[in-house]
Order: sequence, then C-alpha cells, then structure tokens
Amino acid sequence: MSDVLNILVTGSNGQLGSEIKELAPQYKYNFFFTSKDDLDISNKEDVKALLEAKNIEVIINCAAYTAVDNAEDDFEIADEINHFAVKNLASLAKEKSIVLIHISTDYVFDGTNCTPYKESDTTNPNGVYGKTKLDGEQAMQEVNPSDSIIIITSWVYSFYGNNFVKTMLRLGKQRDGLGVIFDQVGTPTYAKDLAKTILDILPQIKNKNVEVYHYSNEGVLSWYDFAKEIMKMAKIKCGIKPLETYQYPTKAVRPHYSVLNKAKIKSTFDIEIPFWKDGLDDCLKRLNERK
Repeated sequence: MSDVLNILVTGSNGQLGSEIKELAPQYKYNFFFTSKDDLDISNKEDVKALLEAKNIEVIINCAAYTAVDNAEDDFEIADEINHFAVKNLASLAKEKSIVLIHISTDYVFDGTNCTPYKESDTTNPNGVYGKTKLDGEQAMQEVNPSDSIIIITSWVYSFYGNNFVKTMLRLGKQRDGLGVIFDQVGTPTYAKDLAKTILDILPQIKNKNVEVYHYSNEGVLSWYDFAKEIMKMAKIKCGIKPLETYQYPTKAVRPHYSVLNKAKIKSTFDIEIPFWKDGLDDCLKRLNERK
C-alpha cells in the first residue's frame, strides 16, 4: 500500500458519504467520490475500470437502498444494490487486495433482544430492506477479502440529506403537537461521528477474515425521547405525544430494540464514541449556522 492511500467512496451524496466528503481535507488521503449518477456499483466492469484507472486501495461503500417501506415492493432493486453490488465490490477487493469497508444496518436483527446486540448475535431481519442488507453482509463474508470490515449502525442522521432530526425540526415549526413512537428503542448515530471513526481506524484495519463491528453513538433512548430532545435543544415549542407502534402503521416492520453493543470496535481500535446528545448538539449548531 502506498503512503497516501487512494480511497473510493461510493454513495457519496448520502448522509455518511457527504460527511466523509466534508472531513476529507483533514486527512492525507486521495479521495474519489462517486454517486449512483456516475458509478453503477452493480456493474462489475464499470467498477473494475474505475478501480484500475485510479489505482484504488480502499473502498468505503456508503451506497445503499435505504427506503425501508418502498423496499417491500421493490425487492429486485433493493437486492441489486444491497446484496449483489456488495458481492461485486467484495470480489474486486479480493482480486486487487483492496481494503473494503461496508456499512450495514441494525435491521439485520429482529429487535427482540433485551440486551444490546453483539456482533455474534443471531440475525433475523423482519423485512426486505434488512434481508437484502444481510445478504450483502453474507456475500461479502463468503468472498472474504482480507483487511475488510462491515460496520453495522443504527438510526443515522446528519447535517446532510433527509432524516429524523430534520423532519422533527420542520414539523415542529409547522405544528403545535406531534405523535412519536415510544416503544422502539435504540441509539441515534450522527453520521459525522461515524465518518470520523472510519477515517481514523482505517490505518489499523488488519484482519485475515472479514470482521463485523457495531457502531452508534453512546446511550439508549426511544424515538419519542429523541424527538423531545430535538425540540428542547432547538427551542421549538411543539408538544410531543408518545405513540405505540400499532398507532403508526408502516409497510415494513421496524425492530423494537436496536441497541448495539460497541465494545468490540472500541477495544480493537482504541476509540471513544461520543454521547448521542453531543452529536445532536453539533448537528443542530451546523444546521443553525446554515440559516
């Protein structure tokens, strides 16, 4: 590997990809950012041509089909992006000794645990989105490129893109009150914190077999708690009423419990993970500055 790594970031217009793009100038790497408009990751030949042309040594795969409810009717496209494209990336990574960092989701679990999910826990996705993401994980593990990892994360939000935080801010200003689910528990992940972690641990990734790691911010809360804190920090006067899941039906089943155990990533790479309120505070400040 060269001193200055050539890094391909796929899905770079998404929440995580956009945060990596913003942090990129702080790191001594050569970054190549692609989106679905300029690189179809399900086209193996196109990906191979780019890897060779740019002498890519690391792929950070942020590309994914993430429309959870739409996926229920859109299996083929979700499977193409979340499963087969990941298999392509893994086989090219193995062939060319490229480090592959792939991002997955808490939806690979069914949410029936009552203690934080460890990497060794049994997966059992409830819907198409989770199933296609799990199939992508398993395809990558079967191909088994060395020095490659899967990071499972949850409840991602960011300064960029559409997400729960921005939706709450928008609705909070439009309405006097909102109902938010209180019986789904997990931890938000501030995409900027995850982006920084990925770039920080990159030089330390050395493993023969694909390793799975969990990452979210620290702490545990419900969507209701999260919404309450968003309104409080943003000083928006909007009453938040707790709803049970059955009162807000969705096409895809959401996991009731998505808390991730992060001991493995913390001990392997000697990192500290910020508390969820600190991430939210930073995100709100950035959104406020943009105004």
